[in-house]
Amino acid sequence: MHALKDLFTSDVGLMSLAGLTFMMGMAVFFVRYFVRHIEEDARKADSLPRR
Repeated sequence: MHALKDLFTSDVGLMSLAGLTFMMGMAVFFVRYFVRHIEEDARKADSLPRR
């Protein structure tokens, strides 16, 4: 319980929380970005004529 109090009330805890939030946001962004481009490349590869 003391750790949660420190996380939300101290300067170091708030900066850690901000850093964690930022990194989680980056992770979500990159996963969505990569999945979208993988699907786009797969559609392009399917539309190319076979050799």
